[in-house]
Amino acid sequence: MKNNIINRNLFRLLYSGAFNCNEPLEPMSAFKWKRLLQITEVQDVKPYVARGLRLHQDDPNLPISPSLQQEIENITSLSMPDVNSSTLKIMQTAPQLSNILLKRRLKSIIRKEENSESYSLETLQLLNTIIHNVNHTLTNGISLRGIIDMGRFLRTKGNLVDFVKLEKWLHHLGMVRMASLQGSILIDIFKFSIDELPFMNKEETSATYLTQRSLTHTAADTAENWHFRMRTNGMVENNSRVLRRNLTRSLRYIRFNPFETASNFLANFSRSLSEIEE
Repeated sequence: MKNNIINRNLFRLLYSGAFNCNEPLEPMSAFKWKRLLQITEVQDVKPYVARGLRLHQDDPNLPISPSLQQEIENITSLSMPDVNSSTLKIMQTAPQLSNILLKRRLKSIIRKEENSESYSLETLQLLNTIIHNVNHTLTNGISLRGIIDMGRFLRTKGNLVDFVKLEKWLHHLGMVRMASLQGSILIDIFKFSIDELPFMNKEETSATYLTQRSLTHTAADTAENWHFRMRTNGMVENNSRVLRRNLTRSLRYIRFNPFETASNFLANFSRSLSEIEE
């Protein structure tokens, strides 16, 4: 799957807005700019794109049509999220895994760390962020917002993280490749150096491809998110296209963590059944 111009410009705006590194934009049609703005909303990265657009305000390749200019002005009025507030938002929700064994291991890790004499809040925060991103990836596809928040956390608080401890936890949870995938996205798309990501086992060569797929399909997934529903005659109707798409996504990521990927799919499947109206 080629890195299309919409995604390239989106990555440039995010790279600029989140990490203060400017690259010139490429010219696009009004239709493609509208598509970029749609992806921005679905991926929950409007504040970062807003700052990127402000930094590119003199770029000759920004659209000049009045309707698009108004949309861009609406976006650029957004303020940049604070690293601490983004981390707090993730920390307010306890990290969850679908696999019973891995869920127990995660609870044990958190409990032991909270009672440890060498307690490290930042290391737990980074673990929570990685798990949060894993959940999003398996359920909805790769989250650019989650990857960026992790990258900004590493840039501002990475020196406080105990990476030896984190690596041990990731091995215990079978999340080494999942974490490496997230780190590889930071390297491939946002130009991080591998030295900034000590928890990585090796760079995942499919990182950009998988991110491209998520950008292509996330909007469609979001627009049609039911699996089963009750017809007026009482028969259960299943959305085979969404179910097939979710199964395909699970198969795509199963090599990164087979147990959690399979458990996540089954949990979502079961949840969809339970939500059928009686």
